Amino acid sequence: MPVVLTRIAELLQGLHDLEPLADAPGKSGARLSRGTRDGVPYVVKIIDERSDWTQQASGVLGGPVVPLWRRGILDRLPDCLNQPIVGVAHEGTWGRWRTAVLMHDVGRWLVPAVDSPIPLSVHQRQLTHLAALHASLWAPGPEFAIVPELHRYLELSPWTAQAQAAIGADALVPRLIERGWRALPQVAPRAAAIVGPLALDPGPLVAALARTPRTFVHGNWKLDNLGLDDRGRTVLLDWELPGIGAACSDLAWYLAINCRRLPQSKRAAIGDYRAALTAHGVDTEPWWDRQLGLCLLGALVQFGWEKALGGYDDELAWWEHEALDAQHYLAE
Repeated sequence: MPVVLTRIAELLQGLHDLEPLADAPGKSGARLSRGTRDGVPYVVKIIDERSDWTQQASGVLGGPVVPLWRRGILDRLPDCLNQPIVGVAHEGTWGRWRTAVLMHDVGRWLVPAVDSPIPLSVHQRQLTHLAALHASLWAPGPEFAIVPELHRYLELSPWTAQAQAAIGADALVPRLIERGWRALPQVAPRAAAIVGPLALDPGPLVAALARTPRTFVHGNWKLDNLGLDDRGRTVLLDWELPGIGAACSDLAWYLAINCRRLPQSKRAAIGDYRAALTAHGVDTEPWWDRQLGLCLLGALVQFGWEKALGGYDDELAWWEHEALDAQHYLAE
């Protein structure tokens, strides 16, 4: 099994010319630097529990990448994925820990952080590779339990905003979370009536999803974390919320967080993902409608605040319709 080093200095030994990576799109509070070792470019990510609100929300000591690396899970990913992590170090104790992640520099392959839609071919390949990840790790063992499913639905909840305010943190996203959840009942009262209570207590949603098939999910399948290398593999970064969950939750997250850059309709994307999952040997017929409906509802539990900040537009109306349509699954 891969070893998690106990000293960050040991992981970074031999790195030269380290400079901050100022143009990185992340908003978690982690610090990124670029350097070289023996002429090879690397990126270093430093995660500090005191300043990275996403790691605090995960509830995993050292951050999810520590057990992910230690258990050898990254070595079990399908060949269509290019994950660049080559080493992990964790030092300190709860309340004062830091984790360092050493990665190959894959910046040249990442999806550009712009506002325009991505090419259809890239989008469809990412859906196909997402399906490959899920199919290859279907019905995972207990070693894949890293971030609890409940935590994934609480990360962007009012509780996170309140917790960050209580400790005097000033990260942008938690402040937007607070503003958006306050706005949702005025912007979309029907949506708020469904997802507002679940944002505070996602237990009924998680319990309903537990009656559908399980796989290993990445948890943050967004364009800022994806790319396409020169071998046609999907570059995959930022294991913020990995663990056992519903395959459609990764799909729903992708559709919600990348909504402005999708080159096809959400329904077409859902159809392409399902076709890819079926092609990989997963029989979707017995459970698909239930899990998909719950996960689309779940995506609004995660992103209702963000949709509200944009006002009541076609985007929010689409998610509201899906949430209204799926709420009956909570009681079945």
